[in-house]
Amino acid sequence: MKCTLLIIDDEKNIREGLAAAMELEGYEVALACDGEEGWKRYGKGDIDLVITDLRMPGFSGEELLRRITVESPGFPVIVLTGHGTVENAVAAMRDGAYDFLTKPVNIDHLGFMVKRALEIKELTRRHREMETELEHQRQFKTMIGRSAAMQRVFDTISRVAPTKASVLITGESGVGKELVADAIHELSSRKGRPLVKVHCAALAEGLLESELFGHEKGAFTGALSRRRGRFELANAGTLFLDEIGEIDQNIQVKLLRVLQEKKFERLGGEETIETDVRIVAATNRDLKAEIEKGNFREDLYYRLNVVNIHVPPLRDRKDDIPLLVSAFLKEFAEENGKNIEGVSEGARARLYAYDWPGNIRELRNCIESTVVMSRGGQIAEEDLPPTLNTFHDEGWIRIPLGSSMEDSERIIIRDTLSYLKGNKTKTADILGIGRKTLHRKLAEGKEDHEPHEQTL
Repeated sequence: MKCTLLIIDDEKNIREGLAAAMELEGYEVALACDGEEGWKRYGKGDIDLVITDLRMPGFSGEELLRRITVESPGFPVIVLTGHGTVENAVAAMRDGAYDFLTKPVNIDHLGFMVKRALEIKELTRRHREMETELEHQRQFKTMIGRSAAMQRVFDTISRVAPTKASVLITGESGVGKELVADAIHELSSRKGRPLVKVHCAALAEGLLESELFGHEKGAFTGALSRRRGRFELANAGTLFLDEIGEIDQNIQVKLLRVLQEKKFERLGGEETIETDVRIVAATNRDLKAEIEKGNFREDLYYRLNVVNIHVPPLRDRKDDIPLLVSAFLKEFAEENGKNIEGVSEGARARLYAYDWPGNIRELRNCIESTVVMSRGGQIAEEDLPPTLNTFHDEGWIRIPLGSSMEDSERIIIRDTLSYLKGNKTKTADILGIGRKTLHRKLAEGKEDHEPHEQTL
């Protein structure tokens, strides 16, 4: 696609002559006779580079340059000036101009300058895109997953994080809901502001109210001084309310008021305090069921659940187990000064086969325990906790809906090998494939599950 240049000069012959020359170079050209007309034309948003005279009646090139620099720092502006105003051109360079030329203009030199400026602009754009992508990778580095279910989670986080919308994170205990809250904050415009966390189930009603809204001196027995609440501490940032389904009806009413009016009073106080807080809440409860039971306010639910992010249990994303195991192995091996290269086939089969009711938290604890107790350079089946060796296996294979043929094949091989306690000969016989084919597919699966940081 052709780049569009905007040429601004109060002398008709100069601007039309420059336009003809730049069109011969293959550029689209827009023209303006003064700074005011040029500013309006620039405002349409399709201009890639501006060439402007410095001295014009009324709205000068200097003023135009200042406006463009404020609105789009680094936007390429080439300044044209007469011999007597070179000092002004140098000043314009300090104000953000890409470069300047004295009149009469050397067309060849101008063409070279335009080409170089546009190349630098494109390189800068690519660099910023790369920085953004790397930033996304950094924010997701604690959330590991290649499964389709986790890709949906990552995609939703990326889209909702830059907005002001409240988010309700749902999922079983141990799936990593707090990590989702961390990622939402880190990818939002509030990143540099506080992320304040409140674990609602850990506090009794009276203490939770004081924790959220603060209290004045003497508000209750033991209130020896004024204390700011979490809403004040999180002002301009993000407030994460974990286990929101556990809060009392009385607190629900007060929380609803803050979400609606963005103001509250400290416990025992009369001063109304305004707050600008983005709410991210999490629960392992079915809040719709709690609403039907009368335990949770429906109006509060809809205030919190503007966007829902459901984090799947580990049993529904077993393809992520090798990534998680590799990450935890590396972490705990380094922490305990051990050199552990990997996991045996038998141990890998048991890790796959177990349903992990405690989800990622249970897997993490399992790997830590296994690393501590291991004696060799590889995790063996006997190193695993007893719970993984006494599970009830009904002989069924679970393939999540939406799985690709490649993923389905990998799940079938994995679970069959697990069912047969790592016996590759029997696995190959039952699946009707050769042992070489089985070994190749297992090797491909290992390569696919090398530890990596999640990207978007």
